[in-house]
Amino acid sequence: MISSSASTPPSIRPLVVKITCGAEALERLNQGFTVATTALAAGADVSVWLTGDASWMAVAGRAEELDLPHGAPLEDLRDALLAGATVTVCGQCAARRELGPEDLLEGATIRGAAAYVEEILRPDVQAIVY
Repeated sequence: MISSSASTPPSIRPLVVKITCGAEALERLNQGFTVATTALAAGADVSVWLTGDASWMAVAGRAEELDLPHGAPLEDLRDALLAGATVTVCGQCAARRELGPEDLLEGATIRGAAAYVEEILRPDVQAIVY
């Protein structure tokens, strides 16, 4: 007997992508943004957490300074995520870099560890870290 779910497309789990690096690990930074953007394009509910030096990617002009050969432009990936995903900068990371809400691009917010834990403990969430 064929299951009725065989004709139903599988549901896409929500995805939380935590990016922990900046220009010092450009390939990993770009990969985190690429995976998050690809999941968004596939219809996933995507939340991106920028921590450490990735926090700078939520500041105007910073992504535009970086270029990875054969990688999608970070500013294009960032803008797609700001338009369709939840983009959060770690509260402690923002404070260490003296960043406030007024320093961030529209669509990016600052939240703390409790909010991150709440997100990743939701049912069916897939969390990955770059």
